[in-house]
Amino acid sequence: MSEMPPRGAERDLFRDTWVRYLGYANEVGEAFRSLVPAAVVWLSYGVSSSYVLADAIDKGKKARDMPSPEAGRSTRVTVAVVDTFVWQALASVAIPGFTINRVCAASLYVLGTATRWPLAVRKWTTTTLGLLVIPIIIHPIDRSVDFLLDSSLRKLYPSVEKPSSS
Repeated sequence: MSEMPPRGAERDLFRDTWVRYLGYANEVGEAFRSLVPAAVVWLSYGVSSSYVLADAIDKGKKARDMPSPEAGRSTRVTVAVVDTFVWQALASVAIPGFTINRVCAASLYVLGTATRWPLAVRKWTTTTLGLLVIPIIIHPIDRSVDFLLDSSLRKLYPSVEKPSSS
């Protein structure tokens, strides 16, 4: 989870509270993929995607409510929504979901070829490994997505303040 805001700063529901963990639901779903029906994994993606959409809408509303001349308001709102949506979609759903999926698939394969463990033990070991990897990948992925957006999409924005994404 992101660092707590400085004293006196407004707490962001989607970044500074337990709600942030909803963005990681799909990683948990991917870790359990070998043990649960596919519908459960898809449900976890639904939870994460709902989190992404809610955060983007929230940032758009905050940008709309900032006191400023009316002329730049729609641009500021659009930038806030697009930047938040793209950042969260990549950093909270797509990249970590793919990463945990591949870690679990590879570990299940390796355990299947390198051990004689029963299938249930291999699946639980894979799930445990997937869950243990989640906290390790979060910050590197967040920083990489910041770099990616700073190097691409954010160069297209007009000279408005960069939305806070992480």
